[in-house]
Amino acid sequence: MENNESIESAKDIIEALSKIGHAITSDLYLEDILNLIVAITAEVMNSKICSIMLLDPKKNELTIKATQSMSREYINKNPLKLGEGIAGKVALEDAPKAVYDISDNDDYKNKDIARRENLSSMLCIPLHVKGTVIGVLNLYTSEPHKFSDYEINILSTVANVAAIVIENSKLMIETNIIREELESRKSVERAKGILMSELGLAEDEAFKKIQKFAMNNRKSMREVSEAIIMSSDMKRI
Repeated sequence: MENNESIESAKDIIEALSKIGHAITSDLYLEDILNLIVAITAEVMNSKICSIMLLDPKKNELTIKATQSMSREYINKNPLKLGEGIAGKVALEDAPKAVYDISDNDDYKNKDIARRENLSSMLCIPLHVKGTVIGVLNLYTSEPHKFSDYEINILSTVANVAAIVIENSKLMIETNIIREELESRKSVERAKGILMSELGLAEDEAFKKIQKFAMNNRKSMREVSEAIIMSSDMKRI
């Protein structure tokens, strides 16, 4: 894209999306996958900087979560409020935006960083999950560039892939949390049964005993329960 050249070929795009697809099905962590996505996208789109910013719904702020840029100044730049700057407006309005010259755009923040990093044009695409904007995908060039509809469509496809990765990661975390809670309940219930049987305690007394021991020793109730279960099992050996 630099020097006003378009992306080399559809083959490059297909190969890039294929690499991203393989990353989705890998055992990589979310951060690693997102960094791989921006690295591949920057390479195939011949971009100076590519980054993914995610929206914190509590703070209504966009923060950089992945970029292939080595610039600490860019990586550590301040979050954007929803509706602030180009990325903030894209997230708020849920519509892609291409800017030919960010140095001459009133909405663009951090012009000093853009000047030092030699950033010229920008394409920003919203990330969606179930109709809700969760962040944006940014692409910068070091030479003035007019983004074509084809390029916007390509980056929109990458943004959709990134959103799927993020959603799947959240679902996996939620599933693991639910699984942990179920396992914890099973352990507590079994430990209560052991205390009721061995110490002749009532159910609420057994629960309070586990709870109190956990609090006094800064342990989780699951850890205490599993220790009770293990001790009981050892007695049977």
